[in-house]
Amino acid sequence: MKQIIKKWLAMGIIAVFLLTGCGGQDAANGTDAETAAFPEDMYAESNVVEDVLTEQMVPLAGSPVDTATIHVPEASGVIVYGGDAKSKGVTMDASNTDHGYVMIKCDNGSDARKKVIVQGPSGVKYTYNLNKKGAYETFILSDGDGKYTIGVFQNVEGTKYSTLFSKQLDVKLTDQFAPFLSPNQYVDYTTDCQTVKLAEQLTAGKTDDLQKVQAVYHYVVKNLTYDKQKAQTVQSGYLPVVDKVLAEKKGICFDYAAVMTAMLRSQDIPTKLVTGYTGSAYHAWISTYTEETGWVEGIIFFDGVSWKLMDPTFASSGNSSDTIMKYIGDGKNYTEKYLY
Repeated sequence: MKQIIKKWLAMGIIAVFLLTGCGGQDAANGTDAETAAFPEDMYAESNVVEDVLTEQMVPLAGSPVDTATIHVPEASGVIVYGGDAKSKGVTMDASNTDHGYVMIKCDNGSDARKKVIVQGPSGVKYTYNLNKKGAYETFILSDGDGKYTIGVFQNVEGTKYSTLFSKQLDVKLTDQFAPFLSPNQYVDYTTDCQTVKLAEQLTAGKTDDLQKVQAVYHYVVKNLTYDKQKAQTVQSGYLPVVDKVLAEKKGICFDYAAVMTAMLRSQDIPTKLVTGYTGSAYHAWISTYTEETGWVEGIIFFDGVSWKLMDPTFASSGNSSDTIMKYIGDGKNYTEKYLY
């Protein structure tokens, strides 16, 4: 009986969810004025000007034992594509696709805006800004095993982009959880960052992953507040800086999700940062894996009567009121769209 209760409680605390009122565009995949079909000639060598997906929407609306396990992305140089005149300054390190990511950089002397599009076997197209000139950035292979097409594009004018680079990859993961255990552009953290150190403190002495998830969840709910002003002014292309969010103790739902994902991944707990819709509003939340429960993608909290989908942003700003809990407890209110 004790084991059954533990498993139910386990199911109850896991996939943590984030906020409503997050914004009106499609954050992960940018679907506003620049939205267009995936470039038809992505495989071509030409530099034909294409319409490419627009800016991504922002989903808004004693000393502890060192338990951090940071799977640091590495451009190891074993498998590299581009890096020559033909690729127009783009280099892609695909040495670690079996760990669920590629690393891309571009240094072609142009300051024009650049985008990366990753399309996996699911057919979902992920659009990112390439932000760090001449430095590698990490892009997750969310779909797991299968064929991927990865392209890099440069803004020409308005919503027009030219193709700089494209490549098809066959991906076979060594571990199905690998994509959701490492830092990437959306969930960016390092061994030395304060977010990871806090996760170590919160989980110190806890040997059960469920206890760790619970500790992180309750910290976020009690210590972070929703930043309404930021939600109203945040720009497309915004990426959370997890240490800044913790220091300011406030943020939008994207911030909440990134902080919790970074904390849990640093404890070697597979965690997905999910973006999607609550009704017509765009949101971010997380789903977490444990051996007791597997992936918990939806209803995650059992209050003794019914399962509830826990949303730390709602729970934080709404003080877990009956109205808030009733809304976030209905899994039908949420539609998953992208995984990071």
